[in-house]
Amino acid sequence: MTGCPIVAFVPAHDPERAAEFYTEVIGARPVRDDGFAIVCESGGTMIRIVAASAFTPQPFTILGWEVADIEAEVERLRAAGVEFEDFALADESGIWNAPGGDRVAWFRDTEGNLLSLSKHAQPVT
Repeated sequence: MTGCPIVAFVPAHDPERAAEFYTEVIGARPVRDDGFAIVCESGGTMIRIVAASAFTPQPFTILGWEVADIEAEVERLRAAGVEFEDFALADESGIWNAPGGDRVAWFRDTEGNLLSLSKHAQPVT
């Protein structure tokens, strides 16, 4: 399966509310509602927002974006009302500076799923 596109699945108590967040706040491109999921696309990855009435958001990151300018993206999302997680390792801007040079900021979607923005010192190519 090397080289095959990835499909991401995001559970949602309210798929319409989540789809609005992913398209209007995150900036994912709306694709369709196929009756099983609300589908959008981000960076070439299909995101399927699926109804999951009985789920508990996990304590770990389920979806993240590699960004060119993490400070600008944090500020853009904050301006849109997104609150970043206040993890002990994060600096005053809400960004964690990892020992290897990676930088990460975490936030939650409307359903409580933990998401991240990252700027890796050595991007995967």
